[in-house]
Amino acid sequence: MSNSRVFTVPSTNLMGRGCLGDVGPFIQEFGFKKALVVTDRFLNSSGIVQKVLDILRDADVAFVIYDEVKPNPTTKNVHDGVAVYKDNGCDFIVSIGGGSPQDAAKGIGIIVTNGGHISDYEGVGKSQHKSVPLVAVNTTAGTSAEYTINYVITDEEREVKMVMVDRNSLVTLSVNDPELMTGKPAALTAATGMDALTHAIEAIVTPGAYTVTDATALASVEIIFNYLPRAVRDGNDIEAREQMVYAMFLTGIAFNNAGLGYVHAMAHQLGGVYDLPHGVCNAMLLPIVERENAKRNPEKFRAIAKAIGIETADKTDAQCANEVIEAIKGLAKEVGIPEKLSDLGVAEVDLDKLAENSMKDACAPGNPFIPTKEEVIEMFKEIL
Repeated sequence: MSNSRVFTVPSTNLMGRGCLGDVGPFIQEFGFKKALVVTDRFLNSSGIVQKVLDILRDADVAFVIYDEVKPNPTTKNVHDGVAVYKDNGCDFIVSIGGGSPQDAAKGIGIIVTNGGHISDYEGVGKSQHKSVPLVAVNTTAGTSAEYTINYVITDEEREVKMVMVDRNSLVTLSVNDPELMTGKPAALTAATGMDALTHAIEAIVTPGAYTVTDATALASVEIIFNYLPRAVRDGNDIEAREQMVYAMFLTGIAFNNAGLGYVHAMAHQLGGVYDLPHGVCNAMLLPIVERENAKRNPEKFRAIAKAIGIETADKTDAQCANEVIEAIKGLAKEVGIPEKLSDLGVAEVDLDKLAENSMKDACAPGNPFIPTKEEVIEMFKEIL
C-alpha cells in the first residue's frame, strides 16, 4: 500500500508588498477577456476594488461587478452571481475581499462549470469539473480562502454553513498584498488573525498531519504570536501586516493538506444560525476544544509550546498543553476577542441544534477524537 501524500496549492501565488501591481501581465498571459468581479458593497465603495479595476482596464480586460456578497455568503449570493456571470458572457472571475467574496466566487465558479444547486456540492469532492478560472485578490490575513480547496456557503433555509472541500475549486492565481490590508479595523484584524491561528493548531493536532504540514503550521503559529498583536494595535504597521500574510499562507498550506477539526465544525454552526464572524467564533472555541484534544493527544502540544516560546524542558506533554491553551486565551484577550457567546446573542435553547449540526460538519472527522452530542453541548456551554 502506498504511503504517498497529495499536496495541493494553486500553481501561482503572488505575495508581498506591492504584488498587486504584478497581476496585469498574468491576466494577459492567461488570455482572459471578461471578468466577473465578486466582492461586497463596502469594498466596492472603497479604493481597493478600484485599484483592481484599473489593472483590468490597463490589461484591456472587460468586467462586470457583483457586489452583493454577505459576510457569511449565502446560496442566493452564489446563484445570483452565476446569473450575472452567464448574462454578461464572462470567461473568468476576479474575487476581491476576505473569506466571504473568495468563498462566494468559488461557489459561483463551480456552478458555472458543473450546474445544479450549490447545496449539491456540500461535503468532499462532489463536483466533476474544474471551476472557471479564478484570480483571487485577498484583503485580510486569516481565512486562506484565496488558495485552499475549502469554501463555505450558508444555506439560509436550514441555517447551516455548508462546507465544501473540493480540489476543483482551487484558484488560478492568488494575490496577497499586505498594502491592501493596512488600515483595517482592529476587530477585523483580530478575528482574521485568530482564524489563521485556529487553522494552524487544528492542522497540527489532526490525525491527517504529517511532516510538511506540521512544519508550515508551526512556523505560522510562531509568526502569529509575534505579529498579530502588533497588527491589531497599529493597522498601518506594514511589517506586521506582511508577516501575517506569510503566516496565513503557511497555515493555509497546512490545513489545505492536513485538514481541520471540531473548532471549525462548531464555529460553522454559530455562523449559520447567528450570522456571527467566523474568526471570532473560532477564537472563542479554540481553547475549549483543544483542551479536550490535549487529553487524548497531549504530545502534539509540546511542539506548539516551543513555537510560541514556552520553555518545555522538564515538563510533561500535558503541562505543555496546559500552557499552550493558556497562551491562546491570553492572545485572544490581548487582541480583544469576546469571552461569552451570550454577549453575541447565542441562546442556550439552540445548543442542541448547534451540537447536532456540528457532528454533521465536513470538518468534524478531522478531529483527534469524535465527541458525543452531549460533549459538544458542554463545550458550547463553557463559553455561553
